[in-house]
Amino acid sequence: MPTHPEFASHCADLFSAIGAVQTKRMFGGYGVYVDDVFIAIVTGDNLYLKTDDQMQPRFTAAGGTQFCFAARGKLQATHFWSAPADAMDSSALMRPWAHLAFEAALRARAKAKKRR
Repeated sequence: MPTHPEFASHCADLFSAIGAVQTKRMFGGYGVYVDDVFIAIVTGDNLYLKTDDQMQPRFTAAGGTQFCFAARGKLQATHFWSAPADAMDSSALMRPWAHLAFEAALRARAKAKKRR
């Protein structure tokens, strides 16, 4: 299912309370960046937020689903989980989830720098 630019714009608006938001086209969907930090994927009519081992249980408890994709005939799991349905209603409801995604993205960035 294609991602409609209007939906991507709505998702970007949800993050506006935590920083400067930018969307970039990627793989038929959009990447969402807050203050130049990649925190979310918009694909079809779904928003997936960056998680890590520390944050993932909170997304699972909230009913989130993991973003997976097929590559070379195998299903690939990612560190992106769907946002809770009620968080899609307003930036105030999305704010705590956006902060969790932002923190997870910063930890992933720091971890990647250590590996280099």
